[in-house]
Amino acid sequence: MQVSNLISPYHRYLTVHNHHSLLLRSMVTVAATGGAFTTIAERVTLERDIKKSKFIAIAGYIPDERSAQSFLSEVQDPRATHNCWAYKVGNQYRSNDDGEPSGTAGKPIHSAIENSGLDRVMVVVIRHFGGIKLGTGGLVRAYGGVAAECLKSAPTRLIKSQVPMGVEVTFDLLGVVYHQLQSFKAEDIKQDYDTGKDGITMVTFKISFDQAEALEEALKTNCSRNLVFYKH
Repeated sequence: MQVSNLISPYHRYLTVHNHHSLLLRSMVTVAATGGAFTTIAERVTLERDIKKSKFIAIAGYIPDERSAQSFLSEVQDPRATHNCWAYKVGNQYRSNDDGEPSGTAGKPIHSAIENSGLDRVMVVVIRHFGGIKLGTGGLVRAYGGVAAECLKSAPTRLIKSQVPMGVEVTFDLLGVVYHQLQSFKAEDIKQDYDTGKDGITMVTFKISFDQAEALEEALKTNCSRNLVFYKH
């Protein structure tokens, strides 16, 4: 469903209930970021000596962009010559050369993340200078190489994104609806009786993206084909 299609039928809720507005925005976010992604299962460290400089790559999972600064604060070494980094969260990414010539550190680290196919990942490459200059090409190969090697050695896991959904139901169907939600392991289930419709309540929840259609069909089968759903 296109985002524009969400606005009209949901307008009456947006004007009255702020949390319904938040639900709509979260639906749009899920639509933009996709259903599932592969990321790092645990933090991994790899160390390499290149022309007397020590390069230490540390890769880990970050759930969102706000977590990047915390990750950097945890792993950076203030005694090192450089702490260069890059991260990727969906379509968002950033990188930093931390004093190395522009484009020789952060960018190749980001390229290594892109080429790995992983998401929600940050890589910090720490360099202790050993006295021999590597040149721009050597720096690109060093930073990109240790980052790529570190990511290749990392165990991975598939994370299935959860889809925020809402459904309008009559009070007498609540028991059946909750039974189906529990069967499909829906999470964050909430209920609002103040919908502006007599005898109607709005039930909101989150469901694994690959279960959303099956849950919707089960609810229609066991409750009513006329149920009104709101989702991405």
